[in-house]
Amino acid sequence: MDSYIWDIENPNKPELALKPVSPLVCLEYNPKDPHILVGGCYNGQLGFWDTRKGSHPVEMTPIEKSHRDPIYKTIFLQSKTGTECFSTSTDGQVLWWDIRKMGEPTESLSLCPNPKKDPRPQGGVSLEFEPTMPTKFMVGTEQGSVLSCNRKAKSPSEKIVCSFSQHYGPVYAVQVGAQLSCVPKDPFMWRKLSRIWSEDLRESSIMWTKQHMSYMTDGCWSPVRPAVFFTTKMDGTLDVWDYLFKQNDPTLSIQVVCDESLNALRVQEQGRLVACGSHSGTVTLLELSDGLCNIQRNEKASVTAMFERETKREKILETRHREMRLKERSKSSQDKEETHEQAEEEEGEDLVSKAEAEFFKIVEAEKKALEEAENKKNAALAEVKQAIAQEGVTHEEYQEAESDAKKTEEVRTPAEDSSEKTEEQVKS
Repeated sequence: MDSYIWDIENPNKPELALKPVSPLVCLEYNPKDPHILVGGCYNGQLGFWDTRKGSHPVEMTPIEKSHRDPIYKTIFLQSKTGTECFSTSTDGQVLWWDIRKMGEPTESLSLCPNPKKDPRPQGGVSLEFEPTMPTKFMVGTEQGSVLSCNRKAKSPSEKIVCSFSQHYGPVYAVQVGAQLSCVPKDPFMWRKLSRIWSEDLRESSIMWTKQHMSYMTDGCWSPVRPAVFFTTKMDGTLDVWDYLFKQNDPTLSIQVVCDESLNALRVQEQGRLVACGSHSGTVTLLELSDGLCNIQRNEKASVTAMFERETKREKILETRHREMRLKERSKSSQDKEETHEQAEEEEGEDLVSKAEAEFFKIVEAEKKALEEAENKKNAALAEVKQAIAQEGVTHEEYQEAESDAKKTEEVRTPAEDSSEKTEEQVKS
């Protein structure tokens, strides 16, 4: 659980052992005081050490005010006092601290680029600060985005200025180099690459390396040569890229360790020595040749021209893509209008056909009712005929009997009238 400070002149024994309360994930020197170090722990606490006061931390942040996940990166700020630093973690926060008073952070920022669309913050795994612009910094997230931020913005939503998101895995390293470009590492399935971005473009990087068969774990620019940067991979390989020499393949590829990954990389300020830390805790120190650590003639101008050319090319492609998207959008809107008109016509035709269907349905119902009435009438006549047939009287005999009954009634009626008159006269 201890961390060590080494003297490169004595690789057999560490100069000092640091004893944190939790394993250190990151450690940084104070650029104004080489005796002061600040480190981020696995439990989310931040502590600072003074090598003149021994191995134990001088002060630690309270656990209830610290990060809730491991601190993956912390950096000292360029301030007058030289005591301010900030840190990031996968809990989705960036916290600012003053090592003179570590009871609570002086400021905080939630890494949430679009709070309306997605209120969940993104976890920070890398951090970069440019001393020439003290208010600007960059955060690489485990969701594959590089967030460009401005600390002095008015509202929290304005502090995240823009997002570069073309990566499909965690961005393990972000560093500002020539022309303010950053080189984040991109693990994608089993093939990985590094990208060079320009702040003028957000939708696409201007240059990128080929995809590898192994995950990239770290990377950084050369402090002396603008065209040179370094990357480490999980197969234990260190790649040195010189974009003025060739761009498709690394200029130099060294198998530093076998059967384990290289997790950390740091280059000396003079650009001569490169330190690589492996998964097992072994630190390997490499010395580069003069061609890789001495700046060439007109190198900065050549790199600037190359990056400007690639930026201009990507801007043209981006404009064309935007025009194509607008054409597709207008075409889709026209198609929607046509389909809407067609739907209205079909709806009108449906109404006519529906009215016709209802009309014919009513006609059929009336016809059916008439047929049922006729059938009932015929059934009644049939029942009458059947009853007459059962009595043994034919229809003609029935009619003759009816006519005879009528005649008899007519004959009997005058006789009855005369008899009634005779009775009345007798009574009188």
